[in-house]
Amino acid sequence: MHRRALPFPPVERTGASDRRAKVRLLIVGIVLTIILAIISLFIGVSDVSLATLLSSSPQDRPMQVLVMSRIPRTLAILLAGSSLAIAGLVMQIIVRNRFVEPSTAGTTESATLGFLVVTLLAPGWPLMAKMLVSAVFALGGTALFLRILRFVPLREVLLVPLVGIMLGGVIGAITSFFAYRFNLLPSLLAWNMGDFSSVLRGRYELLWFGLAGTIMAYIAADRFTVAGMGQDFTTNLGLNYKRVMTLGLIIVSIVSAVVLVSVGSIPFLGLIVPNVVSLMVGDNMRRTVPWVAVLGATFVLLCDIVGRLIRFPYEIPISVVVGVVGSALFLYLLLRKRHNA
Repeated sequence: MHRRALPFPPVERTGASDRRAKVRLLIVGIVLTIILAIISLFIGVSDVSLATLLSSSPQDRPMQVLVMSRIPRTLAILLAGSSLAIAGLVMQIIVRNRFVEPSTAGTTESATLGFLVVTLLAPGWPLMAKMLVSAVFALGGTALFLRILRFVPLREVLLVPLVGIMLGGVIGAITSFFAYRFNLLPSLLAWNMGDFSSVLRGRYELLWFGLAGTIMAYIAADRFTVAGMGQDFTTNLGLNYKRVMTLGLIIVSIVSAVVLVSVGSIPFLGLIVPNVVSLMVGDNMRRTVPWVAVLGATFVLLCDIVGRLIRFPYEIPISVVVGVVGSALFLYLLLRKRHNA
C-alpha cells in the first residue's frame, strides 16, 4: 500500500523551535536573576545569614538589617537596572542609532541640572517634586539633542553619540559652575556617583516609577518599532509619529530622573544591554523588552555583588564597576561594527 503524497511540503518548524529555545533561555535568565538576588541579600558587613535569621526575632538586628537595608537595596538594583536598560532601548529606537542612551545624549546631565536648580531654588520641596523637575529638564535636554541632530550631517553612525557627549559636556560644565558657585560640588559628586549603599526602606520607592515606564514601553512596543522606521513610514501606517516620539521621550526622561534622584548615575547600561540583546534576539521591540529588562537587572545585580566583594568590607560604587565593564563592552561593539562594515 502506497502512502498518499501530501498536497504541500511539510512546514518547517525551525522558527517555532527557535522561539521555544529563546523562551527557555529567558526563563534561565530569570532564574539566574532570582538566585543572584537571594545571594545579594546575604552579602554585607552585618552578619545576616539564614542561620541568624532563623534564630532571631523580628526585633533583632539581623532581621532589621534584612528588612530595612538588604531587601530595599536588592529591589532598587532590580528596578534601576531593568528600567535604565529599557530607557536605553527606547532611545536607540527613537534616534535610530545603536550607540545612544541617556548618558550619551545629554539626558542624564540635563536631569542633574534640573535637580541642582530645584535644590537651589526650593530645597524644602519633597523628593517627588524634585524628581518631576529633574524629569522636565531631562525631557528638555533630550528634545534639544534631537533638535541638534536635524542640523548635523550624520554620515557616520558614531557622530550621533559624539554630538550627545558634547552636549552633555556643555550641560555638565554649566551644572558644575553653579554647583561651585553655591558650594554644592560635594552634593553634585554624590548625585553623579551611582551607589546603592545608601538605599534604605523609604528612600527607593520612586524607582517603582521606572517599572511603570518599563510596562508603558512594553505596551507601546509595536508603535516604537514602527516609529523606528522613520516618520514617513509611520505616518503611512496611520500612526501619529510625534505622539509616539513624545511618549518615548517621557519614558526616558522619567526613568533617568528617578534613577538619578534615587541612586545616582549609572553609565553605559542603556547602551550595552540593548545591543547584546539585539545580537541574540533581533530588533523586534515586542520580543526584546523582556530580555532587556531581565539582562539589565542581572547585569547591575552582578556588578553590585562584584563591587561589594572585591574590597570587602569596603564597597566600590556601582557606577565605577558598570563604567569599567560597560566601557570595555562599548569598545568591543565599536570594533565589531567597524569590522562588519
